[in-house]
Amino acid sequence: MTFKEILEGLPTIAHLSGLNVKLGDEVIHHIPAISGKLGSLRLYYGLAEKFNGKLDRTSAQQGIEWFAEHVEDAKKHPGKHPNIDLLFNVIEEGQVLHLEPLKNS
Repeated sequence: MTFKEILEGLPTIAHLSGLNVKLGDEVIHHIPAISGKLGSLRLYYGLAEKFNGKLDRTSAQQGIEWFAEHVEDAKKHPGKHPNIDLLFNVIEEGQVLHLEPLKNS
């Protein structure tokens, strides 16, 4: 399946203004609800829903599978896809992070 096909099966994000990735109380990464980031936001929101807000090796691996064809480009060009790079880091470093969806006010 392609990234676009996978996204179609994930929860909608119309009610979100973004999503924070937290280590304890510290926000270490933010995905805003803006053009160019909506696919990543929807994917991370899907992870938050499926894994009860936990981003660890298991959920990060799921995220990499969902990013589909974009993963190879991320491997070849570190820094080009920060939302995929974050998943790689979680797996490599064994991190356990929290996904906090931000609802529209």
